[in-house]
Amino acid sequence: MRLGNIQLLLLCLTLTAVLLLTESTQPPFACDSSKPATKSFPFCKTTLPISARVKDLVSRLTLDEKILQLVNTAPAIPRLGIPAYEWWSEALHGVSNSGYGIRFNGTIKSATSFPQVILTAASFDARLWYRIGQAIGLEARAVYNQGQANGMTFWAPNINVFRDPRWGRGQETPGEDPLVSGKYAISYVRGVQGDNFEGGGLKDGHLQASACCKHFTAYDLDHWNGVSRFGYDAKVTKQDLADTYQPPFQSCIQRAGASGIMCAYNRVNGVPNCADENLLSNIARKQWGFKGYITSDCDAVSIIYDVHKYAKTPEDAVADVLKAGMDVDCGFYLKNHTKSAVQKKKVLESDIDRALTNLFTMRMRLGLFNGNPATLPYGSIGPNQVCTKAHQDLALDAARNGIVLLKNSAKLLPLKKTISSLAVIGPNANSAYTLIGNYAGPPCKSIEPLKALQSYVKNTQYHKGCNFVNCTSASINEAVEVAKKADYVVLFMGLDQGEEREDFDRVDLVLPGKQRDLISSVAKAAKKPVILVMICGGPVDISFAKRDPKIGGILWAGYPGESGGIALAEIIFGDHNPGGKLPMTWYPKEFVKIPMTDMRMRPQPSSGYPGRTYRFYTGRKVFLFGYGLSYSKYTYEFVSVTQNKLSLTQISSTGSTLQNSDSVHYTPITDTETESCEKSKFSATIGIQNHGEMEGKHAVLLFVKQDGIGNGKARKQLAAFESVKTKGGEGVEVEFVINPCEHFRTANEDGLMVIEEGSRYLAVGDQQYEISVSA
Repeated sequence: MRLGNIQLLLLCLTLTAVLLLTESTQPPFACDSSKPATKSFPFCKTTLPISARVKDLVSRLTLDEKILQLVNTAPAIPRLGIPAYEWWSEALHGVSNSGYGIRFNGTIKSATSFPQVILTAASFDARLWYRIGQAIGLEARAVYNQGQANGMTFWAPNINVFRDPRWGRGQETPGEDPLVSGKYAISYVRGVQGDNFEGGGLKDGHLQASACCKHFTAYDLDHWNGVSRFGYDAKVTKQDLADTYQPPFQSCIQRAGASGIMCAYNRVNGVPNCADENLLSNIARKQWGFKGYITSDCDAVSIIYDVHKYAKTPEDAVADVLKAGMDVDCGFYLKNHTKSAVQKKKVLESDIDRALTNLFTMRMRLGLFNGNPATLPYGSIGPNQVCTKAHQDLALDAARNGIVLLKNSAKLLPLKKTISSLAVIGPNANSAYTLIGNYAGPPCKSIEPLKALQSYVKNTQYHKGCNFVNCTSASINEAVEVAKKADYVVLFMGLDQGEEREDFDRVDLVLPGKQRDLISSVAKAAKKPVILVMICGGPVDISFAKRDPKIGGILWAGYPGESGGIALAEIIFGDHNPGGKLPMTWYPKEFVKIPMTDMRMRPQPSSGYPGRTYRFYTGRKVFLFGYGLSYSKYTYEFVSVTQNKLSLTQISSTGSTLQNSDSVHYTPITDTETESCEKSKFSATIGIQNHGEMEGKHAVLLFVKQDGIGNGKARKQLAAFESVKTKGGEGVEVEFVINPCEHFRTANEDGLMVIEEGSRYLAVGDQQYEISVSA
């Protein structure tokens, strides 16, 4: 999210707030018990329900005061003792100063910087994701308690599906699978907000910090081939909405209990997301039971009139978003045009009151209207709980468990610690900043991969190889000479934020500039096969490296965060056994022939359209979703499955079935938690054997396949996953609970979720188990 013409003004406001707040470490709060004039207000009485308190507060505001509260930088209301509030803060993979709510200008000058989300997702470890969320929420509250925050609403996580490999923000997401994105949202949101891992642990709805799932919905294009996210109209089928674009947000609302949602810039089938009453009010609030606040992306309201031309006047744009159910505008559009909209009778004051009710409810749930925070729950969280050893160890663990081994010919890796010399080459080898990714705050520490490798091999020679990551010029001859003198060579190549970022999508899927020439030349000259480390968020076609026998090892490290350099060195030298799996498909370079604007997930053989993501894509793949090697060899077997036959009448809530136009029996599934769904659940126990010598932790992925992949059916679908630790030479068993209502259903062309008759196959590794589903 980036502000345009209002950015300078917001910055000035922020700097003013900084100057005011640096004089004191006391956090801003309302209902100060030391001020009799304000503590007597009913909205300050904590014995009353929040709904009653909010109703009292809103009733006391003038129309002008109300309007000023509808924007992200909400001013103080001194006569009521209400401080200013900043809705925009960021915490994608650590507390960040990317928004306007957080400042690292006091006692707290940094925060733990975890790996960028795409790499964390590669661990397929929901409990790890939860622990990261916990750490972020704790550090966020500490920053607030120290008086360095003017808000506790954090606009993360980004749970849009990584639909197209060129998307500059794919790095921010948990990948291309809607189940993984939903599970990530559940773990992260619960952790940040102070809930327990299983959910249901929030006392009276009070929050440690507020998490906001974004960008609702079907947003996964920023700036490509002249098409901008600000004016883009995503044409999405009901089928794709039902089983790809919407499920992560449904999980975020219904299971994670997220307290915020952000509506996206783009239109979906002609309607701007922030002006879509069906999306925001009917689906999110009524169907899914959302109880929090809805913010626009920054300037997303203004573009409804200025860019989309959806509204005829600025006042119409204001009316559209408020009546749709949006609550707060990241920008100044509502501040500038709401009064006029009321005067022209396009907006009722009750529309404003509805939005303010959601906004002040959120601030009260955060405890900001309960008096001095020091005396309240979370009040004792201080600077000593930021950048703790435990949090930094967690960041290291996340990097270790996310990094994916893509190639290891002749067991080149791990290298022996006794090697006498090492050459480290590449533009990403000596940059700790690149490892952090976007939306990051200042990290607790900063360690380059080069420095981490030098701790293993004293005689380590370094050459940058390229002028920059874009590698418009390369010192190939010099790099080759360095490589020739070393026993082993490690190349750190890939991308950075100059190649993929917000508002900047890639136009190709190959390495930038002369990187490939540098890699191939160094590999050819080196004494032994080289190791290639790819630092990048989105996939890159490195088929040449996959085929080249002189490139013996390939690691993908995403943007691995503040401890990523250490994690890579540990993996390269065998102090950690890699076990991450790719959370997205790596497509070949020719995939760019497909327009990024084509939102269809399913293939269309008649036109040559190959579809998207592992669930539907029919074309060539460089690396598969879920692919990842280890220093150990793992085998799997189905130890027991408690069901091998199911009937649709048994699953159906009505006890009957329907037939589609192909005479296939099916039953609709609108709720996965009915009594009949509960009764149809069964368990599958998987045995995992580690045939290596090293202890290892790796992701076990259980897929569901089905007979016939026509009629829009997925080729396969992830049903469950678990990160499993095994000792060398030993085995463990893992039990997965399968809910046919959730894991066997598909979306039909009308967007209805159904289970059809026909066999399903549970698949893990190279093992399959058939489940017959009859009418």
